[in-house]
Amino acid sequence: MIRYGGRDRRVGRIPHAHGVCFAGDSDFQINCQELGTAMQADALIVKNGIYGTIRAHQKRHYPARVSGTSLENPDFVMLAKAYGFHAERVDSTGDFAAAFGRALTSTTGAILDIAISPEALTPRQTLSQMREAALASQKAKA
Repeated sequence: MIRYGGRDRRVGRIPHAHGVCFAGDSDFQINCQELGTAMQADALIVKNGIYGTIRAHQKRHYPARVSGTSLENPDFVMLAKAYGFHAERVDSTGDFAAAFGRALTSTTGAILDIAISPEALTPRQTLSQMREAALASQKAKA
């Protein structure tokens, strides 16, 4: 069972399912203090260094003015290891499968810190494309 962010009640209905949480870096920081109680779970932190959803709204509605959405993240690998998790940083797509396999076979909970570009906010549109579309829309209305 895979879920992006938050918890999913459905995992409890499938006793032998392996639950995996995908969370953005800002999403993870909201509850990282709960690592001590989450040792039975695995989490994938998709780290783009921004509050992505907020940045997307700013780019869409105020394309020339973006503020307060950059993050200064801790070292998530060190943080997870401090709680006793198996933890790895994944910097390239080619490294993901092996790291994910190690995470799934870990005897503790596992955290994968996955670096992605801040531009890669959605599968359909980059932040730059979103900004350009918003600027074009504003010019058309003027």
